[in-house]
Amino acid sequence: MDIAIHGSFLPQTDPEAAIAFYRDLLGFEVRNDVGYEGMRWITVGPPGQPVSIVLHPPAVDPGITEDERRVIGEMMAKGTYAGILFSSDDLDGLFKHLQEGNAEIIQEPTDQPYGLRDGAVRDPSGNLIRIQQRV
Repeated sequence: MDIAIHGSFLPQTDPEAAIAFYRDLLGFEVRNDVGYEGMRWITVGPPGQPVSIVLHPPAVDPGITEDERRVIGEMMAKGTYAGILFSSDDLDGLFKHLQEGNAEIIQEPTDQPYGLRDGAVRDPSGNLIRIQQRV
């Protein structure tokens, strides 16, 4: 059986800010940008890689209650709702670039006892992005 990761989902609350972060700051391609009833689903991914991230409006599933929507909004504001893990072969250079782009740095690159160097930022919607580099 051959299984590969095709994509992942992260909520976004501001499509233009999401595009500015993922395309303009991280250098991802915008592969799809679909609007429907005032909402947008934006698919981005690193050039030359088949995996994608779908940046979607939060809490739009029909089965979600108003209380659940409120909780999701609160969790996104705190950065505890969604996250993703990236890797880089130049973590320090990437973090310098992110700082120059005014990204919200959560953790500066740090050597970890388990053989990785990693750091963390938040995207404009509050999603936690951990970025690691093998030491």
